[in-house]
Amino acid sequence: MNALRRYPLTYTLLAINLLAYLYSFFYGGSFLDISPQSLVEIGGVFPPFVVLQEEWYRILVSMFLHGGLIHLAFNMLALVAIGQAIELYFRGFDYLSIYFISGIVGALASIYFHPLGVIIGASGAIFGIFGATVGFFVANRHAMMGQFKEVMHNVGFVLALNLGIGLFFPNVDMVAHISGLLFGLGAGFLATLNYRLYWGATLSLLS
Repeated sequence: MNALRRYPLTYTLLAINLLAYLYSFFYGGSFLDISPQSLVEIGGVFPPFVVLQEEWYRILVSMFLHGGLIHLAFNMLALVAIGQAIELYFRGFDYLSIYFISGIVGALASIYFHPLGVIIGASGAIFGIFGATVGFFVANRHAMMGQFKEVMHNVGFVLALNLGIGLFFPNVDMVAHISGLLFGLGAGFLATLNYRLYWGATLSLLS
């Protein structure tokens, strides 16, 4: 319960993903693996439907769909691990903005590179908050002193592990991973600079 109160956004996103997987299971009739056809029928991205029929809502829906239990488990473990960290340092609006925009950027990149694929998963969004965390610590590396190397080592290990899994499993969409990561990296760095300007101006007015 303490974790739920301390990290409400991360656990809300976790709950939505789990509920979406349960719905996929009841719809498709399989718990371990969800068929691509079922995923498309409940809102997964199939590029011709998005581009030609303008079913753009699929980009948002697909961010909460997963192709199987292993896919879901890896993504949710990563979400909890990095989501809790970023929720400590970022305002809620910025956290959610980076999460959703990273997911959208990842899906759009996947549509471009995989025009006939079925695109689903929270990976783009999760890699976006990975990137934002890295951007935050890079922007604050001087203030953090010794902690910077330790934090970056831990984040880098989890990030490398997830990228490695993506390379090991051929069906994992690395385009979404990398696109979300790059967007999140820039967004996290810029958000941190914005925080500095805001607090600097506030302190100047109060002094």
